[in-house]
Amino acid sequence: MNAVVPPAVAERSEAEALYRFETEVPDSVRTALAMNSARIGGGVVLSMRNDPTHYWSKALGFGVSTPVTAEVIGAVCDFYRSEGTTQAVLQVAPAFLPEDWDDICAREGISAGSSWVKLVCPVEEAVARTQALEAPAGIRVAPLEADRAQEWGAVATRAFGMPEEHYAQMTAASAGRPGWHPFAALLDGEIVGTGTMHAGDDAAQFFAGAMLPHARKRGGQTALLAARALRARDLGCRVLVAETGAEAPGTHNSSLHNMLRLGFQVAYERRNWVWRSSPVA
Repeated sequence: MNAVVPPAVAERSEAEALYRFETEVPDSVRTALAMNSARIGGGVVLSMRNDPTHYWSKALGFGVSTPVTAEVIGAVCDFYRSEGTTQAVLQVAPAFLPEDWDDICAREGISAGSSWVKLVCPVEEAVARTQALEAPAGIRVAPLEADRAQEWGAVATRAFGMPEEHYAQMTAASAGRPGWHPFAALLDGEIVGTGTMHAGDDAAQFFAGAMLPHARKRGGQTALLAARALRARDLGCRVLVAETGAEAPGTHNSSLHNMLRLGFQVAYERRNWVWRSSPVA
C-alpha cells in the first residue's frame, strides 16, 4: 500500500485540506481565535493563539517538495514565537524526518507526543466493500442541506469535545466552500453525526467524521465513510486518505476499525511532535 500511495500524496492531501479549513473562515472567527497561517519550506503552518484545546496550531506537509532541515523547522518555530502561540504540533511523515531530527528537537524545544496513523485506500476497494455493509440502525446519511450548516458545525464540535463558540462557525464555513463535500447522519431528523471530504487532484481527504454519544454503535460512522467513498468515485478520485489516533496497548479506537473494515490500510504511524514556547518543567 505504501508503494501505491506515496507518503507525499497522503501528506499533501491532509495539509491542503487543513489549510483551507483553517484559513477560509469568517473574519470574526479569525479575530476571536487569533488565527494566522504561513507556507514555509513546502509545508503549511497554522496558528490559533486563542485555542484552549491546543489542537489547531499545526505545521504539516513537510518533506513533499523540500527536504526537512534545521532551517525549515527553525523558521516554523520562529513563526509561532512571533504569533505568541504557546504550543503547536509538528507532523512530519517518518520517511521525511532528517537524520539530525533529535538535534533539531533539542535546539527548538520540541518533544515527542502521541501518535496518529495515516490510512489510505483505493477508491474502488472502498466502493466495493460498501455493497456488503449493513444499513445503519435508525440512521440516515445524506449530503448536508445548505441551511443546516451551522447546526452541522455545532454537532461536529460537540462530538469532538470542543467548545461550540467560534469552532462551530469555523467548521460550518467549510460546508459551503468549493471542493468540500459534507454529509450528515440523521436520527429522527436530528443531525447526530458529521463527515466531510476535501477533493483535490486524485486524492479525497476524509475529515471531521464523528457521531454524538447517544447515536453511536448504530453504524452511522461507517455509513458516513461509505457515502464519502461513493462521492469520491463520482468525482474521479483514485485514493482516499484519512488519519486517526494510534491504538495504545489496551485501548480500542472505533474510528480506526471502521475504516479498516471499509478497506483502508495503515500506511504509516506518524508522531505528533509538540513545540512549546516554554520548556516543560
